[in-house]
Order: sequence, then structure tokens, then C-alpha cells
Amino acid sequence: MLHAGTASLRPRGTHRHAKTLGKKRSAVAGSGPTAARCRVVISALLSRVPGRFSSELGLNLFAPRRRDLFLWFLAAVLYGARISGAIVARTHAEFVRRGLTSPQTIVKTGWDGLVRALDAGGYTRYDFKTATKLLEVMNHLLDQYGGDLKRLHDAAADARDLETRLKSLGKGIGDVTVQIFLRELRDIWPKAQPTLSPLSILAARDLALFSTQRGERGRGTVDLLRILWRRSAVEGMRFSDSESALVRLGRDYCRRQRTQACPMREFCV
Repeated sequence: MLHAGTASLRPRGTHRHAKTLGKKRSAVAGSGPTAARCRVVISALLSRVPGRFSSELGLNLFAPRRRDLFLWFLAAVLYGARISGAIVARTHAEFVRRGLTSPQTIVKTGWDGLVRALDAGGYTRYDFKTATKLLEVMNHLLDQYGGDLKRLHDAAADARDLETRLKSLGKGIGDVTVQIFLRELRDIWPKAQPTLSPLSILAARDLALFSTQRGERGRGTVDLLRILWRRSAVEGMRFSDSESALVRLGRDYCRRQRTQACPMREFCV
């Protein structure tokens, strides 16, 4: 989550931090005379490209519903493989249809039942491997946190520890899955602070929203995008919507260089 605050007396080291933040702000295309352009770009992006993936699956992470949180975690595990989003959506819906909506029901259905559910959704390429992974992850989630992802978050010391705890649930939970899962929880969990996806960085660069070196990673790019969002926030949307929309744009158009079909082509540099 965003931590903001002011103090009348600045502690030692604040000047150095201010200089660093100033450099980040200078890298954002929304400063000075280009602020109006950034607002137009962000508004167009969110009107033309869907936002959060969880909303697309019919999940509301902002309501205190344990079921929706778990189903988003399940979706992140499915999204973590190299497979199309359409297949993930169908498979996720198949799990819901079969009542596989908790760690307990997934463990109870067993390996054969999971393979059948995955195959019914079209997740055939990774069905055996994913069934094994899901059973390992769900058993660890039940043993260590009583099946409650909120308990996992509360037990974490900080953002990095949260990511480490998620990965420790099973060998199949890697950086990509953790990034997908936590990205849409930025506005909800204080310790959900993953780095930006390379796809969102690619899209942001192509739209000239901020300037970074090609291939740059790290949490600093999140700060750049947050600064931009504060200046260009769209009513009814959240920061995670803009980030997810950039991921979609980077995945479907920027990475494939589908310039003519891109819904944001007039803003691409």
C-alpha cells in the first residue's frame, strides 16, 4: 500500500530521499506540460482495455469474502503457466462449477478429480503437473495457515517476507504467480507490494508514461507508476486497474508489435 505522510521537522537523510524521489518524478512523463497528456492516456487506456483480472472472473477482492480471495489465488496459480487467459478463465469457471472453491474441497477431490476439472476447462497441456502442484500448495496452506490466505499475510513481517511465504507453499509457486496474485491486492493488503510486470513496463514505455531503461526491473518502477496514477486517477478505478490494463496491453499488443490492431495506437511512441 502507499505510505504517505508529512512532518514539519525532517529527520536526517530526508534530503537524500527527496532528491531520489525528485529523480523518479522527473522520469515520469506526467510532469510539467505533459501532465494533461498523461491524464488523457490513462483515461483512454482504462476505457479501452479491461482492468483487474479478478473482476473479469466475477471476483470482488474489496469485499471481505474469504472465498473470493481464495479463488483469486487459484486463478493466479492457473495464470502462472504459459497458457492463454481464455483457457484459464474457462478452467477457473469449471472449478467453481464443481464446487472446488476452497483448499479443503480441492484436497478432498484428489488428483484424479483435479485432472478431470483441468481437462474440462481446456487446461490439458499442464493438467498432470498442475494437479500435483495444487494438492501440494493446498495441503501446505491448510497445515501452515489453516487454509486462510489472510492469516498468511498477517504472519508476514514485510512485503518480501509475504512473497517468500507464498513461494514456500509449493515448488509451483514462483515469481510470476506471486506477482499476479499480489498485483491486484496492492490496494487491500498493506504488504502486497510486488514489482511491476515486465509487460506493464513495456506498455508504459511504449505509451511514454515514464522513461526507464529497457529491461529495467525493481520496485522503483512501481513508485513511478504510483506518481502517475495520483496525477491521472480515473473515477471509479483503482491503481491496480491501471497496472492490470498495462499488463494486458503489453501482453496482447506491445510484445507482439501488433501496432495496427492496438486500441492505444495513437498514443504509442
